[in-house]
Amino acid sequence: MKRGFEFLKQIKENNNREWFTKHKPEYDLIVKENKIFFEQIYSELQKQDSLQGIHIFRIYKDVRFSKDKSPYKTNFGAGYSRTKPMLRGGYYIHLEQNNSFVGGGFWAPNSEDLLRIRKEFEMDTTEIEKITSENTFVKYFGELKGEDGVKTAPKGFDKNHPAINLIKKKQFVVKRKFTDKEVLSDDFQKEVIATFLAMRPFFDYMSELLTTNLNGESLF
Repeated sequence: MKRGFEFLKQIKENNNREWFTKHKPEYDLIVKENKIFFEQIYSELQKQDSLQGIHIFRIYKDVRFSKDKSPYKTNFGAGYSRTKPMLRGGYYIHLEQNNSFVGGGFWAPNSEDLLRIRKEFEMDTTEIEKITSENTFVKYFGELKGEDGVKTAPKGFDKNHPAINLIKKKQFVVKRKFTDKEVLSDDFQKEVIATFLAMRPFFDYMSELLTTNLNGESLF
């Protein structure tokens, strides 16, 4: 990533099509190197999970609905999806100077899945609290993150419920930050894979939840 970080630094200072066109050959070489790196992670992760695919994000931005009209991203990223419908959750890696992280979870669950998650937490939070308090989880991620969907409580839920802080979330994600020095180290790829594997208890619990009804009966 040394060459990649240097390129991202330059594009941050020269975020225009003229500069990018001039340096396109350099970018193409970095893309090939990134692809190898991301695909190696995919291969290793596939040995211990069932993945549906890999999506390597392009550097070109969709500026149609953005106030910032600069045409290029200042990061590299890739996502790995698990095999649906039985396995849920997605892995993500984000590489950017001073802002690299590995994350995953449920970024934008559909309304049906979100309601199922909320109903589960309304009924019982024992399992999710056990998972998120395990030493490995805390070591890698600290806590379960995600934006709230409402200020007080979703419709039909008690705002005074003991688990309302979980119930009102619209996202359920985890994140581990990395320094530039850590990204450039020889064992970074191993750390990425270890971080992804640390998500598995959370993913497996949520997968079971989203493939059963409130009585624990399979939906498939």
